[in-house]
Amino acid sequence: MSKSIVYTAVAGALLVLGSQAAFAAPDWSKVAKRDINVFHAGVTPIEWMTKKSDHSGSAGMRKGETCIGCHEEKGTLNFNFKRLADKELEPKGAPKTMMFPVSMQAAYDAANLYIRLTFKAPAGGADKGDKDNELKATMLFADAKVPQADQYGCWQSCHNDARTMPGADDKKPKYVPAGAYELVQWASKGNKVSDGSVTTERKMTGGTSGAKAEGGKSGDSYTITYTLKNPGEGKTVPFGIAVHADNASGRFHHVSLGYKLGIGADGDVKASKL
Repeated sequence: MSKSIVYTAVAGALLVLGSQAAFAAPDWSKVAKRDINVFHAGVTPIEWMTKKSDHSGSAGMRKGETCIGCHEEKGTLNFNFKRLADKELEPKGAPKTMMFPVSMQAAYDAANLYIRLTFKAPAGGADKGDKDNELKATMLFADAKVPQADQYGCWQSCHNDARTMPGADDKKPKYVPAGAYELVQWASKGNKVSDGSVTTERKMTGGTSGAKAEGGKSGDSYTITYTLKNPGEGKTVPFGIAVHADNASGRFHHVSLGYKLGIGADGDVKASKL
């Protein structure tokens, strides 16, 4: 065998090993967990959130308060879900399970950010608009130009004229007036991964996060692991979680409030350094 063939074979093997090392998942048993409650928000777009007559907390938001500063307490969320059950905020009908916890873990190395979500997804939804996917799990990461993203999380992408909102154009997706959200989604059919963005329109492709995702169901629990480019040590990134369970589509998801992920920095969720 010639030296060139041997060299090529060795180089190829090293490249494979290097790639495996670069994308090797963390030992999740050593990474701290943080439960984040996701809930059905109904018809509460950003216009509702910021209108005093609809949302009494809007005054505090204008002073710089955060959603979780008001609503998160003792490991749960203090919402009045009766407004959803009575169809005031969800005319189509609310799901049987209004809220459930998602266990989140995060870790990073020089190249990548790893995020793991574990949860039991409820049945009993009022909408089954996505016949193809029993479940979709989405994360949105805001850049510094999204207005008040550190307070509102992904709510800046939710508007009263967007698809599936009452009386809205069924072809108009989520959008944000300034800045961008990185959008990463795992869908159960075919273990599909979408790496997209939300700017003045929502795109499910063309994202810059280099996202990879793996997911699956064991018993009644889902586990989804995302691998993204590390945005940089020392950064704090606003994020939100959305889970479309029980074949839900559009607004009929369960969503988190706005949280901050600290990558070698302070945050509601702190990524562990590998």
